[in-house]
Amino acid sequence: MPLKAKILLVSILPLILLSIAISWVYQQQAKTLSHQQAEIFEETLITDKHKSLENYVTLAMNSIDPILEELELGLEKSIAEYKIKDTLRGLVYDSDGYFFVYDQNGVNLVHATQPELEGQNLIDFQDETGQYVIQELLQVANNGGGFHRYIWKKPTVKSERHKLSYVVIIPELNWMMGTGLYVDNIAADVTIMEEKVSANVRSSFLAATFLLLITLALVVVIVIVVNTHTAQLADKRLQELANRFITFQVIQRRGFSRELHDGINQLLVSTKLWLNIAEKKWGEPDSVEHLEKAENQLNTAIQEVRRISKNLRPIMLDDLGLESAIHELLDELEEQSDVNVNRKIQLPKQRLPDAVEMTVYRVIQEAITNIRKHAKATTLTISIKSYTNNLQLKLCDNGCGFSTKRQNQGIGIINMRERVELLGGKFTLASKTDGGTVLKAVFELNPKPVADESTLSSEVINI
Repeated sequence: MPLKAKILLVSILPLILLSIAISWVYQQQAKTLSHQQAEIFEETLITDKHKSLENYVTLAMNSIDPILEELELGLEKSIAEYKIKDTLRGLVYDSDGYFFVYDQNGVNLVHATQPELEGQNLIDFQDETGQYVIQELLQVANNGGGFHRYIWKKPTVKSERHKLSYVVIIPELNWMMGTGLYVDNIAADVTIMEEKVSANVRSSFLAATFLLLITLALVVVIVIVVNTHTAQLADKRLQELANRFITFQVIQRRGFSRELHDGINQLLVSTKLWLNIAEKKWGEPDSVEHLEKAENQLNTAIQEVRRISKNLRPIMLDDLGLESAIHELLDELEEQSDVNVNRKIQLPKQRLPDAVEMTVYRVIQEAITNIRKHAKATTLTISIKSYTNNLQLKLCDNGCGFSTKRQNQGIGIINMRERVELLGGKFTLASKTDGGTVLKAVFELNPKPVADESTLSSEVINI
């Protein structure tokens, strides 16, 4: 798979995974909300049933209160019981609403829709679930009254249905009286409501998914366009960097060749001539003088070789380490100019990667060269701080400064920037024409250098 395709996949894959995660979370929350709404709806219906049953029982008690008052005033008990039964048989509502009465032994006394039950002892009657209906109703009534749910025959359909009843005790007669409502329609209503909510959830989910897909498609298109544009810019930048680097190498090698030809080569040729003269005049008084001149020329050639070697790769950097090499540069600056150097150097005890050490040294060397040639500074502050993952370099001078528009024009500044960026670091330079320049460079301590050491070491920084 091409690198660009991998980058595009890495860019888009998180968006796709995020979209799937959002859709899944939305669907789960919608299902949870649907169940919660169904429970609230069912609870509301049950609460309404409770209030209705309480009201019905209250009306029934109000209907028999006059008879109970007559009983207290001396009405014969059998007559009062007869009147109460007759009154409750006549109290019906809706299609399946009626009142029932039982004594404490479980004998049915009133049942408007199933008169055949009257007189029967139903204390041991069990519904489909196995619960003793009359026993449990009597227990609820004797405990102060309340609600109870069970299964009973529904008159209109003549089949068993779930029923919710509310029962109380008629204290004067010690009878249990109550009424109930069938709640099988509640389940149907809840099911209908759940279906409607589910339909709304599905519609909302489809709409949200459609919008999400459109958004994702737009993001993908934007990412592709941006990546393509960025890749083009990166390719162009890399090509420019490669061309500039090659040009720079050609210039440096041409200069190096010129220095060898015009410097060391001329010195060696001159030394050879002095040796030839000394050989021809050997034994004469001035032959020793010719040998001394040849020795001086060789010493000069040795110094020239050392200078060129130092420009290619500082010996002190290899022998004593980066900190000592930096101090040597700063000592030379103080000795050869009027610049006062403030040093705050904190390097790790272990050696840094070779490419990092070389780049730090070259950046400082180039900065010192610029300060000598252009800045007219009197103070230089250098700060090097080492952290776990990076090394931070900062140089501040109080020189005359320069326009930031020239940052990308000087080959020295370009060289510093590219050295740092080749190691994956960051380079910034801030300067003011009214004075002062601040150079900052951050180096990764685990760099992946683009160029090898031989290429880097072949660049002479003093241009």
